[in-house]
Amino acid sequence: MSDWLPDTPRTLTFPTAAYVTLAGADWLASASPHPDTVQTLWATQPAAPSVLPCGTVFDVINAPALFGRRMVDRLWSVGPGSGPVAAHRGRILLFTAPGTAQRLPSLLGWEEWARAVPPLLCHGSGDAVTVPPLHPSYSSAAEDAAAPAASRWLVAPDVRAPWLPGPDVLLWACVRAARWAAEEEREAAPQEPVPALTPG
Repeated sequence: MSDWLPDTPRTLTFPTAAYVTLAGADWLASASPHPDTVQTLWATQPAAPSVLPCGTVFDVINAPALFGRRMVDRLWSVGPGSGPVAAHRGRILLFTAPGTAQRLPSLLGWEEWARAVPPLLCHGSGDAVTVPPLHPSYSSAAEDAAAPAASRWLVAPDVRAPWLPGPDVLLWACVRAARWAAEEEREAAPQEPVPALTPG
């Protein structure tokens, strides 16, 4: 799967809102007990990532980069889509409905494909996550334009109340991503030659 490009036009099959709108910023800030303070921080330090609490406005499922991108691809190509999605330090952060972080691990425990799912970090009530700067043009000057940003939005929040997938949707995405990975491995495995039959 190729890298997600921020300048790709947003469509229903491949969303790439790379920056947070004012409505999306209001939604993100509402996760904080002090939303005005968060908004002031963003206004004065737009290049700084922010830390927001989980559990009331959203939970976050934190997946390894490749597996997370497979999940997001399945969600948008076959499933119902996703909520906001960010990349941060080699991991994919999927913003989900509150309560998902608590329920997803137990649902995965009942799933036969659970062993094929890499360890997921589930951030819910009592946890906090680092979110990227609101707009990609505010990325750090130290980041080279040729290198992918260490922290960026893949699907940025752009409304005051974005749809957030719940544990059942994330379970579905995990299983589909695990099956996709297994099929790719099977196709990439060298095929053993079939011995020729010789007349005896």
